[in-house]
Amino acid sequence: MADYAIEVRGVVKRFGDVLALDSVDLTAKEGEVLGLLGPNGAGKTTLVRVLTTLLKPDSGSARVRGLDVVRDAARLREQIGLAGQYAAVDENLTGLENLVMVGRLYGADRKTAKARGAELLEQFDLVDAGRRPTKTYSGGMRRRLDLAAALVAKPPVLFLDEPTTGLDPRARLLLWDVIDQLVAGGVTALLTTQYLDEADRLANTIAVIDHGRLIAEGTSDQLKDRLGGERLEVQLEPDADPAVAVRALAPMSDDPPVVERTVVKLSVREHRGAIVEAVKRLSEAGVGVDDLALRRPTLQDVFMSLTGRAVEEPGEEAERAA
Repeated sequence: MADYAIEVRGVVKRFGDVLALDSVDLTAKEGEVLGLLGPNGAGKTTLVRVLTTLLKPDSGSARVRGLDVVRDAARLREQIGLAGQYAAVDENLTGLENLVMVGRLYGADRKTAKARGAELLEQFDLVDAGRRPTKTYSGGMRRRLDLAAALVAKPPVLFLDEPTTGLDPRARLLLWDVIDQLVAGGVTALLTTQYLDEADRLANTIAVIDHGRLIAEGTSDQLKDRLGGERLEVQLEPDADPAVAVRALAPMSDDPPVVERTVVKLSVREHRGAIVEAVKRLSEAGVGVDDLALRRPTLQDVFMSLTGRAVEEPGEEAERAA
């Protein structure tokens, strides 16, 4: 057995003049969730496509359960499941027929494929809809069916490319529970997501990718600890000038304050008395404040610190590979 379920070493992928993946190194252990974060166009989906044999890397190597994504592509595909942000189901077939079709494509006989399909419909709370055409399903139901289809062959490694994008909170929580159950059963998952709470909740390890390069990797707590102590968050009045607030607050931190619309965030060297000092500085600068608070860094803070921007609204990743 390989040391890692997923192992990426120096992978490079270009699309013309665009460097989509720039010498990426990444590993994931058996039975864990690796969360992959990054802005739209950062290279997340390109990496998933390399690991699932849909794209060949220009250089470097990538292995899944010890199988090379190029040399062992056929055998590797038998070891993985893939579910994305758009459900890949046949709308003219029923939910059960979709799952049976996938089972047959994997070589199962009809009886076995039907039994496995019925098992998955129950697991994903789709029994009542299993005999209805998929075109009558809601978006959340289609997404659950798509994930079920990725599990027909009981793959030990699962690639989830923004699987909960656009789902309502209940549907997201249901998928989270399913992912928890799969990982508890020994499945390894690579999860790309735009929802930072999702990565915080599900991932054992988080990797941040930007402009095709891996820029940070660690547990959620390790990444948060990189930002140091507590963070001061200042909600400005609507007509306040953020630039003036930044100049007033900058001496309180070793790092430049970050502005998100009308909110200024900064790490503080000394949390005791920080709110009083901030109020004094902003008042002297003539900056109106609606609210101030001290809190521990979040993944959003980490993301902002690493990439210089807030995470975008979840949606289709605008990569050249898309």
